[in-house]
This record gives sequence, C-alpha cells and structure tokens, in this order.
Amino acid sequence: MSAARSPITRRTLLIGGGAGVGLALAWALWPRGYQPNLRAGKGETLFNAFLKIGRDGRVIVAVPQAELGQGVYTSLPQILADELGADWRTVSVEPAPLSPLYANQLLAEQLSGSDLPSPLQGIRRWAAREYASRNALMLTGGSTSVRAFEPRLREAGAAARALLSLAAAERLGVSWDQLDTAGGFVTHGRQRIAFADLAEAAANLDLPEVLPVRGGLDNRLTGKPLPRLDLPAKVDGSALFAGDVRLPDMVYASVRGGPIGDSRLVQADIDAANRIPGVLAAFQEESWAGAAATNWWLADRAVRAMNPAFETAGVLVDDAGIAARLSEALAGDGAVRLVERGDADAAFADGATLEAQYSVAAAPSAAPETLTATARLTGDRLEVWAPTQAPSLARAAVARAAGLAPGDVTLYPTLIGGGYGRKLETAAIEQAVIMAIRMRRPVQLVWSRTQECIADGFRPPALAKLSAKFGAGKRLTGWRARITVPDTLAQVVARLRDGTAEAGAEAGSGAIAGAEPPYAIANVSVEHAAADLGLRTGVWRSGAHSYSCFFTESFIDELARLAGLEPFSFRIGMLADNPRLARALTTVTALGGWDGGGSGSMQGLAAHSAFGSHVALLVEAGVEDGRIRVGRAVCAVDCGRVVNPEIVRQLVEGAIIHGISAATGARLGFDRGLPSIRTLARYRLPRLRDTPEISVEIIESDEPPGGVTELAVPPVAPAIANALFASTGQRLRALPLQLG
Repeated sequence: MSAARSPITRRTLLIGGGAGVGLALAWALWPRGYQPNLRAGKGETLFNAFLKIGRDGRVIVAVPQAELGQGVYTSLPQILADELGADWRTVSVEPAPLSPLYANQLLAEQLSGSDLPSPLQGIRRWAAREYASRNALMLTGGSTSVRAFEPRLREAGAAARALLSLAAAERLGVSWDQLDTAGGFVTHGRQRIAFADLAEAAANLDLPEVLPVRGGLDNRLTGKPLPRLDLPAKVDGSALFAGDVRLPDMVYASVRGGPIGDSRLVQADIDAANRIPGVLAAFQEESWAGAAATNWWLADRAVRAMNPAFETAGVLVDDAGIAARLSEALAGDGAVRLVERGDADAAFADGATLEAQYSVAAAPSAAPETLTATARLTGDRLEVWAPTQAPSLARAAVARAAGLAPGDVTLYPTLIGGGYGRKLETAAIEQAVIMAIRMRRPVQLVWSRTQECIADGFRPPALAKLSAKFGAGKRLTGWRARITVPDTLAQVVARLRDGTAEAGAEAGSGAIAGAEPPYAIANVSVEHAAADLGLRTGVWRSGAHSYSCFFTESFIDELARLAGLEPFSFRIGMLADNPRLARALTTVTALGGWDGGGSGSMQGLAAHSAFGSHVALLVEAGVEDGRIRVGRAVCAVDCGRVVNPEIVRQLVEGAIIHGISAATGARLGFDRGLPSIRTLARYRLPRLRDTPEISVEIIESDEPPGGVTELAVPPVAPAIANALFASTGQRLRALPLQLG
C-alpha cells in the first residue's frame, strides 16, 4: 500500500481494533479508530503501523520507544521479525512517528496511581489507556518497553506473515495455511518466494478470519543473542545523537540558570558577552542567561563572561534544611498508609519491637549526554531535533514555548546518550526554541556539565523508620515502614504538563514503590510521609525502588542476625508465596558459593521483585586502602520470556555498575541552593579498575516478559552494605555508604 492510498480492508482493521478470531483478545487492547501515519518511502510497502517491507528485501520496523542504550532498537524489532519469519540481516529500524497507535498504555496505567478501591481499578486502567491513546502519550521508562509492546509487535508480524502467505498461495496454487516463513521467504517444501517479491501484492489483500501465532522452535529469533542493530553505527560514529545535528546557517548556544528553587535573573553583563569575537547574540530571560556564537566553546565563554546574578525566593536549599524537613515529616502525623496487609496495628500493640532508621542522600542523574536540542523556524513551522523519552510531551512543551499549535511543530527524536529519566525533561528544548525564534536561524543548544549538574533532576533524599515484630519460631509476624520522601512523580508531571517549577508534596504510591516486602509476613503496613524539601527531583534509574529495597533488604539482614539465623535461610523461609524470587535467591547462592555471610566472610545478599521480574544478588565487598571495594557480583534474574539474552546480560551488568556508583560514590550535598558537586570527576564514578567480576544467570521461564533495564539497580546497595557488615562488623544505614 502506498502512503497515499489506504483502503479500508480487514488489513487496516489491524490498526483500527478489529481482528480475526485468532488474535481478537490481544487486538482489543489496540487503540481504536486510528490510521497509521508511518510513511512508506520509495520502494517500500506499508503493512501496518509497525512494518514496511522494501523491494530490496529490507524489513523496516518502526520502534515506538526511545533508544537510550537499553537495546530497544534490537529487542523490539526482534519480536516482530521472529513472528514474521524474517532474516535478521535484512532488518532495519526507524523511530515511530507521533501517533496514538504507539502510546505506552502500560506505563500510563502505572503512572496513573493505584490508590483507588479495588472495584475502581478497572476504570482507572481503562481511563489511563484512553488518555494515553488520545494524547499519543509515547513514553519510554519504567522498564516497560518489551512488556508494553510485545503483543502489538507480535500481532503486527503475524498479520504480515499471513498476508505474505496468502499472496504466495495464489502463485503456488496451495492453501495459505500450508505455508511457512523463514529467513525472509515464504516456503512450501523446497519452494520459496522472497518477501520482497510478494510485498506489494500481499499488502492489498484482506486478512484471514483466523491468524495463527507461530509455534515450534525451528527458524525462531526470539531467545537468541542476535547482534544489536544500533551498535555498528555507534562504533563507527555514524549514529546521530542530538549533538551531531548540523544544519545550514546553524549557530551554537550555551545557557546558565540560577540556584535550585524559584530563581530569577537580576543581572547579566551583555556587553562582556558581545566583546568576545564570534558571539552573535546574548539572551536575558526570566530564569536564565544565554549566548549564541559560531561555536559552542565561544558561546559558553560568553555566558561565563556575562556573570549572571540570580535572586531566589524563599529559603535556599542546603543539607541542614533537607535533614530537618525529613526528620520533621518522619516524626509528624501526616503520613498516609498506602500498603496494608493483615492488621499491623494489632501486631505491634504489645511486646518487644525491633526498630532501625535508614537514610539516602540525593543522587545525580550524571548522564553522559547533557541536555541538548536543535531548533529551526521556517516560516510558521518549527522543527526540533532532541533526545527525548516523551516526544508527545516534548512537542507540547515546544508549542507552548513558541506560541504555536502542536500541529505546527515537527519533532525528530534522536538517539539518547543515557539518562534513564533525565531525557523526560524539556527545559533545554524550550530554551533552544526561544533562541531560534529570536535569531531567525537554527540554534543548537548544549548544556555545559556545570549547568547539567546544577539543574539536574535529582533522585530525592529519603528517610525511613522500619519496625519488626517476631513471633513463635523466630518468624516475622509484623512489619511496619514509614518513609518520608518528596513525591517525585508529581513534580515531573507538573513540569511536563505546564512548565511549572514544582508540585506540592502530595502522597503517592510511586514515592514508595517497592517498599512492600516480598516476604510472607502476615501483618504489614507501609506509610508515606510526604516532604517538601524545596529540591527539584526527577526520574532516576529504578526510581523509588533504589531506596525502598535498600531499606527493606538491609533491615531483613539485621533481623536475620538478631534472630541468630543465616540470612539466606531466613529469607527463603518467607518466600513460599513467591517461588520465582525464591528460585532466583537459591540460584545466586549456589552459583556464588554463598558461605553464610558470617563474620569475616565479605559476602552479602539482597533480593527484590519489581517491574514484573525478580532478581537476587550476591556480592563480595570489603575495605581496601580506606575505600569500599566490590570484588565480585553474582546475579540471578527471572524476567519471564527472554527476547535477547545478551541484551538482558548487558542491562544487568550495567545496572550493577550503576548501583555500585550510587552506593559507593561521593555524597551529593547542597549549600545555598547549589549542589556540592558540579563535575563528573568529583562524583567518583566507577572506572574499569573499580568494576568487579560480574556473573549473570538468566533463569528460564515461560512467564510473560518482565522489565530488566532497571531491575538490578535496587539490590546492589543493600547487598554491599550487608557484605560490609559481614567483613567489618559495621552496619551502614545511610546511602551512599561511608565508612565511620
């Protein structure tokens, strides 16, 4: 089908919501009433919203998720190519255009909250899906990419395979359901016809009433460690990141904002900027100063020469103020109970109670790629090139900044140089747009590392008090957790929705995600005490799980030792209702050579269930030359059906290193509204020599796919803390871990 002709056939009902019997239930989840806006180029045939096939044999898959290093440009095409029967060597990728068909309904459901009575949960999920579709809410995050899009990609591949088989059946004079596909061909015994020779005829046929999904183990791509499609271009430098965009007559820009909080620009030396050769323009906006020049280094030099001064309303953020507000909120009576199992109040009514308090400091995003964007205004139409995890929200932000209708804005998403939530933010995109409109020429804005550090969306500081109650047989009968932390999700949503700086400190289940222990404890309560710290917080890899798991698994380890029980046995005895996590824990202790974690062993354990997956981690850690060193990490992961095991291993290894960085790196503090660290070097990020030997075991499973990108971050910090207790006898209850 050409881009200009879209006849309403059973094939187009794949997009609109109708389907044959074979996939009716799954297709019912597709957004209804929308036609694909994926463009077919010369020599390409459009099959559906996710697939084009070229006359040269190329299989082009439209990927609706941002590639930020997690491998979705490989794992998502692999799902469709497997169902289609394609030759992996012919598969290529392009980013999907903005469309309701690519809305991440799963993530929208998760972000909508779950604090409604159970009878209303179905309404909430329906409303979230509808909102996501109607607003083309394309989001990458929450380890949802495979979980959200596996069914749709498999269905798209199955539909195309059926159409290709129908076209081949007409040529071969056989029934289409006697045919198979493999390696880019429709086959019938020794007869075979290439997809490229069938595509144009196949795309104009009607879908059959029943669409079988591929079965069997032959000629399958799912589960194989296929090479990543994005890596060759990244290795040879041809991959297009935001900073690689080059346009005719383009200029380069840098900006500087004020301290954290409601900061306003009050002074900037424009003349000093203009005296620098090559500087073309200087900007004074309400909350930032900027300059554009013939190259970025001159622009940044001009910004520094402007020596911008800011005035901040209210109290400037500092460590003492953060600590005081957290302590006040933890001790106050404003907590909201968000998790309740059994009767925790009755369980703690009498008898001895064990308590411990834990804390985490703010953590930086420290993305390798700072916020970057390029904008070009042509007549009354605006084009923007930017790394974004939320293209529809970014386009809306651009339209607001430019005073245009969203339809007058074209957004080109680029590859993303890391961030895991940082690239949801739109501040740099809006600034580039303002400069481009003022200068009437293309502007590429790249934030300096200093600006990135100051204006980061930090993982919030948090404080927690945990209590436990033992019953007969040294079994836990009660568990109570109170966590005080800002509601980061509310802040991020407010910034993306209308550009406001912050949102109120409202209770939300996302702020304590992962805090409900995965163990069979009869009486459990988890409370969130909201705290407004005056700090700009943002989405961070694994989010609240990164601190809730630290609280839970550190306390579990303490309780095991107080009970005189070995930590693995103590945990496994409470996992009868969570067999997948129990298997992961058993696997990691067997592979890692768990020695019991006794005094001097240097081994520590932690386990966690999140994102539809389960993970257990064993680490060996100790103190060397006064610094914490992690020598070995063994991880077992159950993430359901695996699309590409090599990508899973890469993600787990990267997450472990990420977790080590957050657990053992420099502590980030604040003074007079500014972070104490404003360079990457001072974060003490792990280098190659600091990276431990890492082993990853992927547990085979037939369960639906779970998330992996963020899964292995949460257990790292508690595993290290537990290992340090075993090796030094010192219990560390604060992140980052610091030796006393």
